[in-house]
Amino acid sequence: MNALHFGPAGVPLSSPKRSTIDGIMHVRTLGLDAMEMEFVRGVKMGENMAKDAGKVARENNVLLTAHGPYFINLNSDDKGKREASVRRIYQTARITWIAGGYSIVFHAAYYGKLSPQKTYENVKAELKTLLGILEDEGIDIWIRPETTGKRSQFGTLEEIVKLSEELPGILPCIDFAHLHARSLGKYNTYEEFYEILSYVEEHLGREALDNMHIHVSGIEYGKKGEIRHLNLKESDMNYESLLKVWREFDIKGVVISESPNLEEDALLLKKLYGDIK
Repeated sequence: MNALHFGPAGVPLSSPKRSTIDGIMHVRTLGLDAMEMEFVRGVKMGENMAKDAGKVARENNVLLTAHGPYFINLNSDDKGKREASVRRIYQTARITWIAGGYSIVFHAAYYGKLSPQKTYENVKAELKTLLGILEDEGIDIWIRPETTGKRSQFGTLEEIVKLSEELPGILPCIDFAHLHARSLGKYNTYEEFYEILSYVEEHLGREALDNMHIHVSGIEYGKKGEIRHLNLKESDMNYESLLKVWREFDIKGVVISESPNLEEDALLLKKLYGDIK
């Protein structure tokens, strides 16, 4: 990846039509250059539509990513649910790859009654199965467990980075709002943002910084972590310092706005980032 791309999580709210292809074209009209396809309710896009979306994305120089279904728990005590979770991630990866996409993200698991260590082992085992299937089919796309916002969810920065160290083909999706909410207000200063990217570079090298997948929004949180996403200007998210750290590390990849206003905050971030000298 040779640049930092900015875009919304899903079809822009201002798009006259709600299809993926119309969304991609509207992203370009807005001056953005990425869009995350939202498969959170299931992967309902067929191969032909994926090919068409990929063609339009290439023609408009828009980078595509995807968010997998919410119904994923690689730590379920029900074997059928674990298998279904692997299948949903596989379906997301396959369709996004057909569309020429860059990477996919998903929330990997809940701890449930198990320890973080046992949960980690279970998640790793299921992801190894997934990676084997993708390799057998020649599907080459970044698979990204996301840092999560609720304390009941698997997905600390350390857990996601460790998976990325131990499994080829895995890299983190770093959701800075989730890290902020999960820590009950930390990870919101220049120094803390710098610490996050330093940790990524130390453990995963320059390749990770050149292939980032980032989620950003404002966020409301309580004692259990994330409550809901907010627009950046209506939140306590210190996004201007975050942008300065990105510039200092010269990161590349994609930044997806998950704020309720979607493209407005994507445009805000892109403009402010471009203004940093």
